[in-house]
This record gives sequence, structure tokens and C-alpha cells, in this order.
Amino acid sequence: MKRRNFMGYSLLFMAGCTATSNTSSTTNNQPKKLRFAVTDIVDAEKLRRNYEPFRAALEEVLETTIEFFPVDSFAMAAAALQLNQVDLVLAGPSEYVVINARTNAVPIIAVTRPNYRSVIAVPTGSDITSVAELQGKTIAMSDIGSTSGHLGPTKLLMEAGLDPQSDVKILMLGDEGSLENFKQGKVDAWGGSAVDYEYFLASSDAATNDFSLIAQGALLPSDVIIASSKLNSQVIEEYKSRIVNSQDKLIAALVKGESTSKYKGSELVTATDDDYNMIREVYQGIGEGELVTPQL
Repeated sequence: MKRRNFMGYSLLFMAGCTATSNTSSTTNNQPKKLRFAVTDIVDAEKLRRNYEPFRAALEEVLETTIEFFPVDSFAMAAAALQLNQVDLVLAGPSEYVVINARTNAVPIIAVTRPNYRSVIAVPTGSDITSVAELQGKTIAMSDIGSTSGHLGPTKLLMEAGLDPQSDVKILMLGDEGSLENFKQGKVDAWGGSAVDYEYFLASSDAATNDFSLIAQGALLPSDVIIASSKLNSQVIEEYKSRIVNSQDKLIAALVKGESTSKYKGSELVTATDDDYNMIREVYQGIGEGELVTPQL
């Protein structure tokens, strides 16, 4: 999932708003209706095209009506959780930790992604043979806050003992811009997702031996389905069980979406908050620790 920039989100967390309750529920505390948002889809029609099969399958599995709740950004999703306007949110790892810091939202299901890891590459023949040798060099990355295109590569820099704020010049150039600058030799290295690296090699005239990997990270934290903390805890546990037990059906529906092929081969597994500490560590390392510090 693509990330938005860090600025301006706090304006959505102003006091004095009136909450909208989901008061319709059964006698066992399970809501008759759930409102579902996806943080990186800003258009209602695109949300329907991408996630309608999944919404319908999830509705069957949970035996509860599920309605889309479009959001313009992860900040709006967080505000909607605060105001009890949404019940379930599908978010990326980076977005989750920011949302969690402001809402106490509960991570219930992780959506794994095959080969969801970050890499750092240099032109073959470069004098740079290790990440530590990037000190004083320039590295191109994707979008600010992107888990695989920014935070993951930055984690690799930190693991090599580099301070991402002072030891390396990081240029945030977007997916296409970062790879194009790398290909043209305008930067010393490139950091991004393993999938983007493979696509870059396959879709350009670059050969595998033209660009060498000097680091490959561990699998990144998964995308996650978040439940509002206002939902009954027993209901949340029931949802977890049903989703995991029906994951074949749900994944099959998820990958039917127009732009959701990234989930092909995914699994639905129980998520815990500690799974996302790596994201918090990198936010601290880039001087954005306030974003992931609990505000409640």
C-alpha cells in the first residue's frame, strides 16, 4: 500500500466532533452491520472495483452486513475510528502503527504478502559492496512512509550502523523516479521492495548482472485488518476465528479485485501489535517518533 506524506494529518484529530455510533446489534453484541474501509483507496468506485468480491465473501463469513466506508487517507481512517464511524480497516503496516497510536485500534488479522521485503541494490562494478559503505553516498527510495519503499530500506541502513538522518543522503523519488535515477546512474544506490526490483529487471533492458543486491531484508510486517476498539472483545475473537478458518475463500475473493493481485499467495493469520515494532523503530530512527507515540 502506498503511503501519504506525514504533514497535515493531525488536523483530522481535533476535539469537539460528534461520534456516530454503530448501535444496531444483536443480543450477543455482534453488530448487525460493519463498516469497512481500505486506507489507500480514495475513490468509492475504485474501492468497489478492487474489494467488492472480498467484501461480499467477508459478509458471508461473518454473517453480518458489511458496507464500504470510503476514506481519503489513513488519517481519515483514524479519525473515523475515533468517531465510531468505521468498524474494520484494511491498512498497510506503516499506516497501522500511526492509526494505533491515536485510536487503540486492534490488529486482528494479518494479510501476508509473498516476498514482501526490502532490498538495496548498486550498479554492478560499483565500489560499494556493503550497506555500511553507503556512508556519505546517495540512495534513491520510493515514497515517504512506504513500508517496503522507505521504511524497509531505511531499516537495512540502520542495521548496518548508519544514521539515516545524517550518514546517507536519501532521495524520495517515487517508484518510477527512484528506479529511473538509479538506472541512469544519478544515485549511488537504490532501496525499495524486492517485487519492484524484480519488475524493474523484467520490464526494462536491464540485465540481472547490471544491478547487484548488497542487502535483502527479512519479510516485512504484513498488511493488517484493524478492528475498532469499540467492538466487543468477544466478538473480535469470533471474527478472528471465522476469518482464519475461511481464509481460502477470502483470499480467493481478495485477488479477484482489479488491483489486488499483490495478495496472490497470501495467507490470513492472527496479528499482534508486537509484529509492527520494527515499523516503530524506523519511525524513531528517521526522527518521526511522535507519529507512533501513543496519544491516548
